[in-house]
Amino acid sequence: MPLLRRARRGAGVLGTPLTGALSFVVVALCATPRLAAQSFRLTSPNLTDSVALAGTMARLADQVLGAYRENDWRTALDDLFRLQIVAGRNAAAAHSLAELRALRSSQPNATVQTRATNVQYEIYVRAKILQGPGGRPFPQAFAQAFREAFAGLDDRTSALVARAFNTCRGSSACVADPATLRDELRQAIGRQQGKTELSLADALSLLRAYQLEESYRHFASLTGPLVAEDDRRRYVIEKDIRVSTPDGATVCAMLVRPRVAKGRLPALLEFTIYADSVATFNEARRTASNGYVGVEGFTRGKGCSPDQPVPYEHDGSDAAAVIDWISRQAWSDGRVGMYGGSYNGFTQWAAAKHMPGALKALMPSVTVAPGIDVPMEGNVFQSFVYYWPLYTTTGKALDYGALNDRARWQRLNHDWYVSGRAYRDLDKIDGTPNPVFGRWLDHPSYDAYWQSMIPYREEFARIDIPVLTTTGYYDGGQIGALHYLMQHYRYNPGAEHYLVVGPYDHFRGQRGTTSSLGDEFNVLAGYEIDSVAHIDVGELRYEWFDHVFKGGPKPALLKDRINYEVMGANVWKHAPSLDAMSNRTLRFHLSALRSGDLYRLSTQKPPGHAVITHQVDLADRSDADRMSPANGIVDRLLDTWNSVAFVSDPLRQSTEISGLFTGQLDFVINKHDVDLAIGLYELTPDGEYVALSYYLARASYVRDNSRRQPLATGLPQRLNFKSGRLTSRKFPAGSRLVVVLTVVKQPSAQINYGTMKDVSDETVADAGEALTIQWSGDSFIDVPAWR
Repeated sequence: MPLLRRARRGAGVLGTPLTGALSFVVVALCATPRLAAQSFRLTSPNLTDSVALAGTMARLADQVLGAYRENDWRTALDDLFRLQIVAGRNAAAAHSLAELRALRSSQPNATVQTRATNVQYEIYVRAKILQGPGGRPFPQAFAQAFREAFAGLDDRTSALVARAFNTCRGSSACVADPATLRDELRQAIGRQQGKTELSLADALSLLRAYQLEESYRHFASLTGPLVAEDDRRRYVIEKDIRVSTPDGATVCAMLVRPRVAKGRLPALLEFTIYADSVATFNEARRTASNGYVGVEGFTRGKGCSPDQPVPYEHDGSDAAAVIDWISRQAWSDGRVGMYGGSYNGFTQWAAAKHMPGALKALMPSVTVAPGIDVPMEGNVFQSFVYYWPLYTTTGKALDYGALNDRARWQRLNHDWYVSGRAYRDLDKIDGTPNPVFGRWLDHPSYDAYWQSMIPYREEFARIDIPVLTTTGYYDGGQIGALHYLMQHYRYNPGAEHYLVVGPYDHFRGQRGTTSSLGDEFNVLAGYEIDSVAHIDVGELRYEWFDHVFKGGPKPALLKDRINYEVMGANVWKHAPSLDAMSNRTLRFHLSALRSGDLYRLSTQKPPGHAVITHQVDLADRSDADRMSPANGIVDRLLDTWNSVAFVSDPLRQSTEISGLFTGQLDFVINKHDVDLAIGLYELTPDGEYVALSYYLARASYVRDNSRRQPLATGLPQRLNFKSGRLTSRKFPAGSRLVVVLTVVKQPSAQINYGTMKDVSDETVADAGEALTIQWSGDSFIDVPAWR
């Protein structure tokens, strides 16, 4: 919540004092016009008594309305309509919503999402007004308000408003699940427990949670038939289409076509294992609303396919079969584009491996690359992927029980770690067979199994269609997205392949910073996103395909191949290549000299032969319940468990760090292998650590991820590495660079005991003597910079 200030326009004193025995007793404590001095006395409410809670919240909203001031009128209106809804002032809420819509629409950066934002609340408030004091049934009033509103919406806007009404349980596609909203309200109330005073900012946060829960609770059960009625008016919808593949399998598809279309249209295909009827229909509808045929294809075995679900292995040829099928339909103009994020980004490259003739453009986001970043990164298997096959392949739809059972997976990681058993025994410890994960474990190298799934080496040269990739600096799938980009450039130097990257995580790298409800996402794990970094990837999608298929202008953001936001500088920059993001390299040696509690990153090679001894007992399990002290992108603490950490001197001038960091590790080790992670951070002048990038790898695979090469014990070793994760950050003068070099030993990943057995078969009995590494000052980190 931004700092509340006195406003040039006031909300007026609309409330009345709270009286009587209430759950919340709200009393203005300081009679001063400064809101910073306003606070409210608080006791805990009884959430189970919804009637009493409604009255309490209404009175609290009245009190806040009487005190509220805010200089930014857009923020003020967004707060006011919510307060007015809770206070039961529906006419006032309708007026505030209308003013907010007019204000947002007048902005130069107004989008379709701008028009769609808050329409669900406009309908809700209109229904409450139509309901009136006479007690007209709310369902009738809501249906009338809904039909009136949707009659005036164009297809593109209505598609986004319809998405905002999603209210299903458990699915990630649900924009606002009533049960989840009630849980969030319960948490919002819980955060105030034990307090005797409630700040105005806390009151606003609590009332916003209540407004969301109350609104969706009233209309959630009413919207499904009304949305379906409107969809039938606008679109031709076909579901459970069976498409045969060349090898005799069947894949399932659905499509949505605009009824008003004249002639044949290009199609946009999302091919996915996530057979979620809500999410996939939302995407197909949105595509149709933009003047394309929206097609959703599903991994064989999903949806109406009678086959056994198998992730990754057949998606390329199956997606190519769907593309060929599309090109033969009477409504198709013979051109197909593909889009989607994460797994649905992988399927685009899997299809491009086969290059069906109708495939003309791609837009992959936060794209996974099997064998490169899932289920292993740097050939180190990651346990967060363990539950995923159970979630995606258990049935024809999705097993949300497996997805959401966090306690089960945390317990599994803990129990495996404490037991010291082989990593291959995870399914036995869990008690549920997981044959897909077991098959993955049989391929610890980047071998022919993985290479068959996506383009490999020279196969990238044949991909001569336009590609737009989006990802984020904090996207777990960034390494996969960049793998495709770099391989495409390597084997097809003239490739028309653009990258958009900024301070986004896995979700925002494929959706952008605007939520499905139209709210702007401003803070990511403690990092406040620069204003210019706010984008809507969904809008970018249709700008991109309109450029490719309809002769529209190229999206304004794509000024060069590489388009990246410089964190802290609040600017987008553009470069012809990843290397061109920097014009110099800053080299920092890993020195054995101390700098406070850390070792020193030195710009000069350290004299002599001093080494840093790094020792980790691989058999130790005393850290099984350890919680990392640092959990955000921005944090006051640094996690150095099983690590050695280095810090540079303060930078004398402002410096932009942009690109991929590289380095050389020189060491002597007493094992034949080790799993290493290298984290890169900024230490700001005021003592905050800002996470920038990291590198993870099994040492025996650093030279070649397809062939394991043991380390020689007791002899000098040298490993040269290149991170697969970009960063771009402007360091102010006085900031320092921090490097954390970690031996990977934790409950959430394989433990490499260094014997050169298959790591999945090693047990704690293989730990032997403690792992000892002597790091030499010849080791260094090269950081790309622009000055």
